[in-house]
Amino acid sequence: MTIKRQLLTAAIALMAAAVSAQENEVSIDAQLRTRGEHNHGAISPLRKGDQSANFINERARLSVDWKRDNLEMKVGVQHTGVWGQDDIKQPNGRATMNEAWAKMTFDDGRFFAQLGRQQLSYDDERLLGTLDWNVNGNWHDALRLGYQDGNNQLHLVLSMNQTAENNRGDYYGGPMPYKNMEMLWYHYQSDMLPLDVSLMAINTGLEVGVDGHGRTNYMQTVGTDVTFKPLDWNVHAAFYYQMGKDSYSRTVSAFLASAKGEYIIDPLLQVNAGYDYLSGGSTLNKAKAFNALYGTHHKFYGAMDFFPGIFAYGLHDIQAGAASLLMPWLSARLDYHFFLTAKQAYDFSKSLGHELDLQLTAKVMKDVTLSGGYSAFLGTETMDALKGGSHDKWQGWGWLQVNINPRVLFAKW
Repeated sequence: MTIKRQLLTAAIALMAAAVSAQENEVSIDAQLRTRGEHNHGAISPLRKGDQSANFINERARLSVDWKRDNLEMKVGVQHTGVWGQDDIKQPNGRATMNEAWAKMTFDDGRFFAQLGRQQLSYDDERLLGTLDWNVNGNWHDALRLGYQDGNNQLHLVLSMNQTAENNRGDYYGGPMPYKNMEMLWYHYQSDMLPLDVSLMAINTGLEVGVDGHGRTNYMQTVGTDVTFKPLDWNVHAAFYYQMGKDSYSRTVSAFLASAKGEYIIDPLLQVNAGYDYLSGGSTLNKAKAFNALYGTHHKFYGAMDFFPGIFAYGLHDIQAGAASLLMPWLSARLDYHFFLTAKQAYDFSKSLGHELDLQLTAKVMKDVTLSGGYSAFLGTETMDALKGGSHDKWQGWGWLQVNINPRVLFAKW
């Protein structure tokens, strides 16, 4: 049975369940997101003589969500790719079951258990995020257990990956970036102050290559995320430390520190400034480069995605920006980044370059958003040596995206 037939069968079953009981609710989410890009140096800087690239990528999603008292179930399918990737008469599509989970709640919602393929989004999504900018997004096969009582939340996530039902051994070698993962998250929201504090601990099982015969090394990431919102300010800080062993059996000792402040001048204008530090300078025996794991990296280190979460020489990111509501239906955002390596590389300076990111977002109609932007990067000889490309060549990236995302309440009795 194809993926599309599976989704249709599941939808029919859920709709039938809605008719049989009055406390049932069925909703349908659909999304068509199409984005054209002009890549003149994003992700990998251009060298002299290199040509720019143009393409259109697209995401089509359809999901059905069913709720009944203390039980919820969601199944979804998505088709992603680039225009022209499939033949005009392609017999087999590339649709995948991107989402399939069930959630049970107990004791008036204080406890829950969620099982299946799902997205994990925590705090500012620095380490665990949906990565919605990417055409596919981030998805995990996991069991998530949770508790909430007043101002306190506690979540436990357990995940283990295999490519098949093995008869011998535990070698994985599959597409997921980890073999197994355990995460514990605690969040506290104060009543006395506009303060939110989170504590997170992640244990990541990383397989030791194809010659490791399934042997697994474990890396731990522990840290905190703090948000403070007094009056017209929004202040955010985070710190994480990594230890254990990486997939190359190196001893890990790395950390990330971040601080950012946003000031609301009036409801139409906000300004911000911040600083991120990711340690670096790994050796043959010691991994000092911080690994930002499975977060929404596009959100933090520049829209051109030169630094997707781990960089051998580490990173200083000095940033400033402004966001404005130009009209009730139109908003604009401008961000500046100055990048430096955390550890000097060879005889080069630490300076990597400057990036400027502009984005406009327009509300076309209900459920339809049009957005676009342009980014420019002025690099240095250090950037050339570490990331390739030529700092004498213009590095830029432009994009235009339409997002159609209706949600329909199908039935409620």
